[in-house]
Amino acid sequence: MKQLLNKPLRAFAGYAFLILLCSIPAYYYFMDYIWISELNEHNRIIAEKTRYNLNAIANQDSTLAQMIGLWNKLQPNTDLQPTQTIQPDSIYNLYKQKPHAPNQDIDRFQGLVTYFSVQGQPFRFRVETNVEESYETILTITGVTLVFFVFLVLGFILINKRISSRLWQPFYATLQKLRAFSLDKQQNIVFEPTNIAEFEELNQALSSLIESNLGVYKQQKEFTENASHELQTPIAIVQSKLDLLLQNQNLTQEQSSYIDDANQALARVSRINKNLLLLAKLENAQYARQESINLSELLSDTVLLFTDYAEGKNIPINTILEPGVSATGNKVLVEILLTNLVLNAIKHNTGHGSIQIKLSPDRLVIANSGTTALLFEQLFRRFGRASTQTPSTGLGLAIVKEIATRHNWTISYEFQDNWHYFSLILTP
Repeated sequence: MKQLLNKPLRAFAGYAFLILLCSIPAYYYFMDYIWISELNEHNRIIAEKTRYNLNAIANQDSTLAQMIGLWNKLQPNTDLQPTQTIQPDSIYNLYKQKPHAPNQDIDRFQGLVTYFSVQGQPFRFRVETNVEESYETILTITGVTLVFFVFLVLGFILINKRISSRLWQPFYATLQKLRAFSLDKQQNIVFEPTNIAEFEELNQALSSLIESNLGVYKQQKEFTENASHELQTPIAIVQSKLDLLLQNQNLTQEQSSYIDDANQALARVSRINKNLLLLAKLENAQYARQESINLSELLSDTVLLFTDYAEGKNIPINTILEPGVSATGNKVLVEILLTNLVLNAIKHNTGHGSIQIKLSPDRLVIANSGTTALLFEQLFRRFGRASTQTPSTGLGLAIVKEIATRHNWTISYEFQDNWHYFSLILTP
């Protein structure tokens, strides 16, 4: 994951590097243009000075031809020769070896050809100046720019880290409190005040949202608990009335069948009501007592309790239980968890199938034979139907998930080779 402040820093560094790359040919073009312009001016000054000195010498001495020959020998980069006519000046650029240079390097020269008269006689004057130093200047400027660019990027990184550590400190404090927040604890969050307007607005919005959610959550829990309590009495009354009706000797077979159907539906409603009440108690942290539990013995007792029920469905239960496996938790809740898992393995089994239960110090695996995988997205949701083949209240596995979460355990499901595997990881 990339941090927020690193993204603009990388963009700025990339943009600066792109501009640096584009500046190199710009440096070359402008520096070369300025350098050549200065050299052309330099060549013209030399030509003008040569013309002036020749005219001055010619007025005092008649040996002009000897002076010109001597000039050409003393100035290897110039050439002064008499000509027939005066023509327009010309500028040229060429590469050649330096005259009288010890190495064989080819250098660049900027040349000027100009014409002037000395005592009425036209002369052609050529002067060439080495411009190789322009490359050295450009390379030096580029190197210096690269060095400063590196220092600039390193400065950006250091400043970014210092600014982010101070500027984003309120954000990380808020994030840490949000991570520790839980609706079950029913505790509001008090955010630290900050002088940054955006973070202060964020904290105010989060405080308002959390306070609203806490109120709604509390109302929902109270409604579920109160409704479950209030439903117990009328359900018990209706059940007792139905039992009295079944004892009536004048009932017909059809009437008795209707009463049985009503009893089954009422029993399902009673189970749903008890499960909802259990979930409400779990959310209200009414099972806070913690103790050391011998899982090996508790699981063995649970399996023994359902052995007759499973054998009635021709489903043998095979167990591999390591002795002395213990855990810390609420014994009532752990017993409910084990009961629901074993019942689920019997309920979602096939005819003449089997159940395998394996307990180790860090894991409990309950596997049962099956034909179709359960719907994972509905598996641990309240009133979720994980299978269309087996009717259920849709609360058993939701209770298992809630109890496992309360004990910092992890429950998982997978389907392989026509076997359902429910794994309970006992280590946090």
